[in-house]
Amino acid sequence: MSITAHPRDSVRLPGGAALVDGSDFEIRRGGPSRALLRRGDELFVHDLRELFAGESAPAAVFPSPWPGWHGGVHSVSPDGTFAVFSGQRAVRAVARDGRTLWEHPHACWGPELGHPHTGDAQQVCRGSEHGSCRVSDDGRFVWAHVVADPEGDADPEYWVVLDARDGRETGRLPLDSCASGSHHLSHPDGVHMGLCVGMGQDGVLTRWARLDGPRPVFREAGGGEDRILVDVHRDHPGFLTVEHYGEDLVLHAPDGTVLAEGAPLPPEDPDDDPAFWDYGCGFVDADTVIASTTDSDEDLAGRHWLLDARTLRVRGTVAYPPGRGGGHVRPLGDGTWLTFDPARETLDRWAPEAG
Repeated sequence: MSITAHPRDSVRLPGGAALVDGSDFEIRRGGPSRALLRRGDELFVHDLRELFAGESAPAAVFPSPWPGWHGGVHSVSPDGTFAVFSGQRAVRAVARDGRTLWEHPHACWGPELGHPHTGDAQQVCRGSEHGSCRVSDDGRFVWAHVVADPEGDADPEYWVVLDARDGRETGRLPLDSCASGSHHLSHPDGVHMGLCVGMGQDGVLTRWARLDGPRPVFREAGGGEDRILVDVHRDHPGFLTVEHYGEDLVLHAPDGTVLAEGAPLPPEDPDDDPAFWDYGCGFVDADTVIASTTDSDEDLAGRHWLLDARTLRVRGTVAYPPGRGGGHVRPLGDGTWLTFDPARETLDRWAPEAG
């Protein structure tokens, strides 16, 4: 069955591909969806509703505290007054004018243990490994994935919770991980936070945490240790993960129990192996999941499918207007999803056609 995608909005946004194939996006409980775009050594913040309404100017621009450092996944406070940058050797909160509000130092994400630094705080070391951070939806805390001091810690990495006012550490969880990168997933209940750590060929580590007053309570994610954490919805009790290599798509209960599993889907060419699930998937709304598949781990063109959000059964393939759609997808949870058209450099918003 084919389900027609109805175009809702479109805006030209050079570099907007990062919004659908990366982590530069924030959906906040009770607040607007915001696009975080890195341009050179600045972080541009766009309110998605304003962007599609024709406001091309960003709502805020934050200068990077470390020119030349292009790693890390950063975050912006709910009121937009400060950004928190996940750096190579520190997590730093920065005001709009570039003032440092506070800094939480950590060891270097560089790949060589104990390698020397020049003493220059702006030095960017070799390697692409990085952490991530996320400001809580109430603006009170910053969750950050950092690397530990190899000389003094038995565990290589930590998940820390910092007071957003001054960077004071309020809790930490040792992680038995060796990250190539990570991202956070803020639960719309305003209480839980998810962390997904990618370790390259060594797999994926996922954890959930919640706040008990000012204290964090950490727990295992459940459902396996080699799964990419991809989405959660405010009106759905579960969360979605994709197996590290795209073997399956799974819906979990809050405790990690498997509720439903997306069956392997047929490739476009009947002679090929079953299609891979891509990490580009999530809740269109509480009843519908959109997911993409590829016919190989090198094919990024992708096909999109709408699934039942309770059973993950396929409702149909998504049919776009000729020459439109495809590629990575970013669901917004409000009944729509985003794609990026590289030929037109447009960020496009879609909804399933009513009928």
